[in-house]
Amino acid sequence: MRSTLHLKFFIVYIIFGFLSVFCISSITKELMMNRLEKETTDTLYQEATELASGYLPSYFANELSISDVRLQLRGMHNYLESSIWFVERDGSMIYSCTLNGQNTAPFTVENFNPAENGSELYQIGTYHDYFADDVITVIVPVTSGFSTNGYLLIHKPYEHLELECQSLLEPVWITFAVIYLLSFVFLIAVQFFIYRPLKQITEAAKQYASGNLDYEIPINTQDEIGYLSASLNYMSTQLKDMEDYQKKFVANISHDFRSPLTSIKGYLEAMADGTIPVEMQDRYFKIILFETERLTDLTKDLLTLNEFDTKNLLLNLENFDIHEVIKTTVQSFEGTCTAKRISMELIFATKVLNVNADKRKIQQVLYNLLDNAIKFSQADSDITIETTDRNGKIYISVKDRGMGIPKKELGKIWERFYKSDLSRGKDKKGTGLGLAIVKEIIQAHNENINVVSTDGVGTEFTFTLQKAGQNTSESKKM
Repeated sequence: MRSTLHLKFFIVYIIFGFLSVFCISSITKELMMNRLEKETTDTLYQEATELASGYLPSYFANELSISDVRLQLRGMHNYLESSIWFVERDGSMIYSCTLNGQNTAPFTVENFNPAENGSELYQIGTYHDYFADDVITVIVPVTSGFSTNGYLLIHKPYEHLELECQSLLEPVWITFAVIYLLSFVFLIAVQFFIYRPLKQITEAAKQYASGNLDYEIPINTQDEIGYLSASLNYMSTQLKDMEDYQKKFVANISHDFRSPLTSIKGYLEAMADGTIPVEMQDRYFKIILFETERLTDLTKDLLTLNEFDTKNLLLNLENFDIHEVIKTTVQSFEGTCTAKRISMELIFATKVLNVNADKRKIQQVLYNLLDNAIKFSQADSDITIETTDRNGKIYISVKDRGMGIPKKELGKIWERFYKSDLSRGKDKKGTGLGLAIVKEIIQAHNENINVVSTDGVGTEFTFTLQKAGQNTSESKKM
């Protein structure tokens, strides 16, 4: 940003001041002068008309003396602050009252033309150069009967209008000065409440781009700027957590790959150099095969999770009997259950219960849950698989009576590569990805999975599926 935004605000403020001064000194002044000019000429013409039609005709009827006329005209002269000429039809001066500083009125107005104003009520100028400065001239005929006996001319200095306009503009200038100062306060407010927070946000973006995710934007307001700052802080926290997760993820993969590879390499080298005799190699071949299967399972689970991470998982939704899938999955553990003397108890809601889901993925969910249950069950115990039909949803639960999961570890069991402390001594083949895969598959179906566990009593996993006939879509892409 480099103070560019700050400079733009200041330039706009200066331009606003210049434009305001220009508008007041030109447009406002012009409008005000036009209004004063109209009001003044209307007043002059009205006063002149009343005097010329109601009083001065008596002079030509010999009903008034020149002294009476002089007294009346002087009163109007003082009231209107104007020069007043009372002339004959040919322009000969009868009486005149001149303002101080103006030229004396002529004895006869040369080239006198009472119609020179045309259709206008007044004219502005020096009036035949009898005045040094511009005046507003109003000419009104003095009539008696149907004949014109003379004319009344009123000359008001135009300078008086300009002085009056300046006096009227003074409050305008004062008001503008106050508004301009208040707008400067607004500019300062923009500096503190917008520019500085934006500068902090920009600095935060630079820090995040350089890899410093610990940088935190101070939040002092609850407005949109504050919300943006909080969002960026949250984003940096998420990025930092993701970075930590990636480091942990790589470390876990390295550990889980290194252990079996080390074992395989060690046993093969021992066989090659004769450390392990030929008659004992069959035993170690089985160990190598076991470690190879661990690597295969880990690779397969990573590829499965990659399908979810890249959002390329295609669910092949179809209607199938969940009970048949459960039976088939249970049969695959017959050998393991027999060895540990574990019995499987199936409690089905109905004889046939169709669901709408990806059959292969749900079979994988059941396999992982049953494998987990058998792994942590004690010998001579039982595992219960139960289905329930409720409100268009099918609930499937897998319940064991094993060691249970400590309360503090319940929130971590869905994490990738997570293994509880109890499992590390028992589960040599597990990858720590089984429950993570289960959750991803269930969420891909827009369904839920929950776990209830009591330490030393057992664990129950329950997930939901859409009942067949409730959802008609055949395929869904994540």
